[in-house]
Amino acid sequence: MRGVPHERGIDRGCAHPAARSRRLGTAERPDRTGETPELAARREAREETGLIGDIKTKIDTIKYSYTAKWEDPPTRIFKIVTFFLLQFTGGNPEDHDREVERVEWFPIDDAIRHASYKQEKDVLKKARELISSGE
Repeated sequence: MRGVPHERGIDRGCAHPAARSRRLGTAERPDRTGETPELAARREAREETGLIGDIKTKIDTIKYSYTAKWEDPPTRIFKIVTFFLLQFTGGNPEDHDREVERVEWFPIDDAIRHASYKQEKDVLKKARELISSGE
């Protein structure tokens, strides 16, 4: 599950964790036993960005795969990820976990430009539409 925190007003739009691999992305990890997708998204946003938010709406679900080259033998990993729009309510971006190097606020259009993957750009574009429509 992935959470896309946003804050209305000023020039803030979207918080992004920068992973140690230098890629820009949104918080994600498979959910834990008994954890709803919404709770997983809130937990991941809190853990990886240090930010807290209220779920506003589901943005989209995507599927992708990659090869875990560090495995012996390399293993194909398939993922299904659901994105949720979170309204920022608190927290501190300096309180992120060690999985990410830093967390930054971007205006939503900058977040779209800086996202590392096309599917994430598409999800952020949908998030921008939802924010613009008052979600």
